[in-house]
Amino acid sequence: MELSSVILTTGGSVGFFSLVNAGVSQLPMPESACRNAWKWRNISTSFVHSSITAIWAVLCFFRHPQMAEDLIETHSVFSHALVSLSIGYFIYDFLDMVLNQKLSHSWELLFHHVVVITCFGLSVLSYRYIGFSVVALMVEINSVFLHLRQMLRMAGNTTGTLYRVNSIINLGTYVVFRINTLAWMTRWLVLNRDNVPLMAYTLGSVGMAIMTVMNIVLFCRLLRSDFLKSSTRENKKEKDM
Repeated sequence: MELSSVILTTGGSVGFFSLVNAGVSQLPMPESACRNAWKWRNISTSFVHSSITAIWAVLCFFRHPQMAEDLIETHSVFSHALVSLSIGYFIYDFLDMVLNQKLSHSWELLFHHVVVITCFGLSVLSYRYIGFSVVALMVEINSVFLHLRQMLRMAGNTTGTLYRVNSIINLGTYVVFRINTLAWMTRWLVLNRDNVPLMAYTLGSVGMAIMTVMNIVLFCRLLRSDFLKSSTRENKKEKDM
């Protein structure tokens, strides 16, 4: 994929997700979400990105299994396009948050997006580490359920069966596709230290460290919100009976 194709794919991705956002605004919205219509549109757009990326990332390794054996040099046009599309989404989402949300409420995600855009950008422009980037995008499998959780909460559905089932799947996929994947990526980076240039190794190490902290914090928040609090409420009800 030439540079012009990379720019076209990335720019097309920014435009596509802008259209998705505009399309969501034309769809019926839960009454409880109307208080923060921008957030509903933003999360819905993120849900679309996660759904596309999760399927695409799995297909990358299914269609080109050799990539799993060499995450540095081996890749396909299909996988390169996925990383380029994701850069476009993160650029779109970065601009959407800057224009519509206070910095104090979004600085963590903005920082996360800068790190991802930088790492993915290095991969796409150098045509190296595409396989490693696709592994990183496997976390979007969990993001599907993470965004669905946010949408259910905004819709006021936090006690139904759908929310409870999604919470369990969300926590399970969080451990498998976020924490375990991140741990595997960190291990791979350490084991392949001699094959990775200092700049790329440093950038990858810093990125992994930041993601590790953010994922641990978010995991604790999810555990406390969806499981520990509900357990506390049930115990309280039993004492009151």
